[in-house]
Amino acid sequence: MPDFRPVGYVIGLLAAIFGATMVVPMLTDLWFGSDHWQAFLQSALITFFTGAVLALACASGVRARLSTQETFLLATGVWSVLPLFGALPFLIGATEATTVDAIFEAMSGMTTTGSTVFVRLEDLPPGLLLWRSMLQWFGGVGIIVVAMVFLPELRVGGMQIFRSEAFDTGGKVLPRAAAIAAHISVVYVGLTILCHLAYLAVGLDGFQAFNHALTTLSTGGFSTSDASFGAFQGAPEYIASVFMVLASLPFVRFVQMMAGQTQPMFRDRQVRGFLITIVVLVLVVTIYRVVANDDHLEHALREGLFNVTSIITGTGYASVDYQLWGGFPVILFFFIGLIGGCAGSTCCSVKIFRYQVLLGAVAQQVRRIHSPSGVFTLRYDGRPLDEAVLSSVATFFGVFVLTLGITAVLLGMTGLDFVTSVSGAATAIANIGPGLGATIGPAGNFAPLNDTAKWILTFAMLLGRLELLVVLVLFLPRFWRV
Repeated sequence: MPDFRPVGYVIGLLAAIFGATMVVPMLTDLWFGSDHWQAFLQSALITFFTGAVLALACASGVRARLSTQETFLLATGVWSVLPLFGALPFLIGATEATTVDAIFEAMSGMTTTGSTVFVRLEDLPPGLLLWRSMLQWFGGVGIIVVAMVFLPELRVGGMQIFRSEAFDTGGKVLPRAAAIAAHISVVYVGLTILCHLAYLAVGLDGFQAFNHALTTLSTGGFSTSDASFGAFQGAPEYIASVFMVLASLPFVRFVQMMAGQTQPMFRDRQVRGFLITIVVLVLVVTIYRVVANDDHLEHALREGLFNVTSIITGTGYASVDYQLWGGFPVILFFFIGLIGGCAGSTCCSVKIFRYQVLLGAVAQQVRRIHSPSGVFTLRYDGRPLDEAVLSSVATFFGVFVLTLGITAVLLGMTGLDFVTSVSGAATAIANIGPGLGATIGPAGNFAPLNDTAKWILTFAMLLGRLELLVVLVLFLPRFWRV
């Protein structure tokens, strides 16, 4: 049996810090004269003291090295517990949200999915709008650390090929996590500030610019308006596109660039593949809009760039209802949402490197069939890949498709139509944000769904954010017997 004390200590410590951050939206409500500040005060006290008590109770078991079991439990525990505390301001506060709605919104925030059950966002207390954005910002930086520390260590979905990218601290998980978090936070905060200033420069007010900077860098997609980026069309769409792309690149490359090493970023195969994919998709959508929809070039390019970037990065902003463009863009957007950005970024979904590995394996197999006596070594970024990596990637694809199918069936059993069920499953597991159809499409939200469907989607968001296998392994009896 795993020792739960080190896991409980870290979760408790993070919960206490999490509670302390609720002071920021509390002060925001006070500044704007909203009575909702009391909900944040209560939530902060509950979260801080619960986390502190848990950390103190488990302090005797703290150690630098975690077992594999404990690492799985820690990654899943953090993303399960913090959204419960994050839901408190929604549950206690002015939204009068039900339990399922509050937890759905908090999980959507922490997993940077961006699906929402709230309507009339403009009428919400400013502190609550800020808290939604903060949840995504915390989730974004947190998932970078998970992707660089835990997933390579656990060999999840082929992530072990990035083990050498992490900072070396002698194989001790917690010190390495702290070191990576410190370096990444500098880059993350710096890019957020630049994004905020850029939004200010193109006309957003201070509050709007700050909120959207938080949700852009986290590729989360929460907005301060029901119209999402439809309320900020024009130059802000170009700014958002640039920073969504930056947030989808490996943050370890930014750390290397700060140290004067610029070549790794430009030589990174997944970076090149991701950027080329975006350029091709934007050109395709732009040409389609000009030819099929008789749109003028600049508008077609801007809307194509923004919406393609938003969906492929899993940000989930929407500036228009692209379902009105025709059948081809709708189908295209469904599938590009299943691509994702680079490993080690705030992005979600499958990730571009897995497609590259899989396509490389297919090409290698074709060469073997053509030349049976030849010797072919599968490589990625110049490094040979062993069979364990390929098997891990193939397993991830299989589990991803199977999980998407099961989730869609379960949603259909709750009474949802086919389009809502399939797109809802895809947007939750890939952490994209909007789905398709009249209800959960880019012009709708998830409020009308029944409670059972919301619980299913909440769990699916957790599965997708932690690369599926990190959570699913906990359901194996053998995991608890080791």
